[in-house]
Amino acid sequence: MENMLFWLIFFTPGWTLIDGSEMEQDFMWHLRKVPQVVSESTFHLTSPWFEGDAKRVTNRMCGIECQKEQPAPSLSELEDSLSYETVFENGTRTLTRVKVQGLVLEPTQNSTTKGVPVRRKRQVYGTDSRFSIQDKRFLTNFPFNTAVKLSTGCSGVLISPTHVLTAAHCVHDGKDYVKGSKKLRVGLLKMRNKGSGKKHRGSKRNKREANGGDQREGTKESLQERAQGGRRKKEFGGGQKGAEGRPSFQWTRVKSTYIPKGWARGERGDPALDYDYALLELKRTHKKTYMELGVSPAIRKVPGGMIHFSGFDNDRADQLVYRFCSVSDESSDLLYQYCDAESGSTGSGVYLRLKEADKKKWKRRIIAVYSGHQWVDVHGVQKDYNVAVRITPLKYAQICLWIHGNDADCAYG
Repeated sequence: MENMLFWLIFFTPGWTLIDGSEMEQDFMWHLRKVPQVVSESTFHLTSPWFEGDAKRVTNRMCGIECQKEQPAPSLSELEDSLSYETVFENGTRTLTRVKVQGLVLEPTQNSTTKGVPVRRKRQVYGTDSRFSIQDKRFLTNFPFNTAVKLSTGCSGVLISPTHVLTAAHCVHDGKDYVKGSKKLRVGLLKMRNKGSGKKHRGSKRNKREANGGDQREGTKESLQERAQGGRRKKEFGGGQKGAEGRPSFQWTRVKSTYIPKGWARGERGDPALDYDYALLELKRTHKKTYMELGVSPAIRKVPGGMIHFSGFDNDRADQLVYRFCSVSDESSDLLYQYCDAESGSTGSGVYLRLKEADKKKWKRRIIAVYSGHQWVDVHGVQKDYNVAVRITPLKYAQICLWIHGNDADCAYG
């Protein structure tokens, strides 16, 4: 079954029928020059309270038709939204103001699919089309091993040896940083051979983190649990859990968190869904293959308009869940789709698989962050979608700045 699934994904034909006519699809990644996002000044802020609510609640969204009627943001408004907060592991916080250079304002490009049906408020639509990745041959290899789990209950994706991309609402509710994000950890999929006796520093603490927090010590029950846990550490990520397709995690502390001011508005207003993304810098370098970032192309031009993402849906008990689907609508900043997903998968990296320019090699790139379920106004009618935040040229430049600390390596995306 899984082999058939991957065959269908990897060999999607380049011609797709849309509204009864053939349209040639674009198989290529097209690198283009992106604007520069340059740090201008940095200020120290008071430390956060870390009392925000991880269960994000946003107002009704302005839909695609509504967005067409809105004026394009000015350069100063863009610079304000792209300015960002940085929170460090010791609880200190800074605000960095940025300048945008080389920006060419383009008309907002929206497309609306005819006859999109009204759906009930669900994140799984009709027949559940998700796939639990249980075979460790897939689970521990690219692209599935790039998926990570956050200690706040969300998912994320590895995009460098030390960085994870996720949704901003996983660590900040728009007003304050969420509870538990002060000691934020990232769980990387870990599978080890049975009998490996290598011990991991802080493994007891990491096990408590994976179980949702501290446990009371000193009771008979807790001593028994710790004794059993000590025996299981020899099979960290392997053994019975691996056989059942339930991965183990190697938990790593987060060194710093970056969030755009377009989301972290504090008391200035509601967070903008367009900026529901965040970058986490890990305290330790991982050795896994990561997935590179890319600028989101016009989805209607890619083969089948197909997107993919994997995350840790809460209804499947720590199993890695993969899904793919076609995009129903798109705006300049958002992708509207009906990929089946449940809470826990938000923050997953949405990717495409296209050919590199002038090469025969296929390459996956992250082009959006899965944000979750939203109600949207479409022609005055309320419709619900699962929504992803696109990596636009400006967002690519901003995230690239976060990763490298300067804009020298961020000219093309």
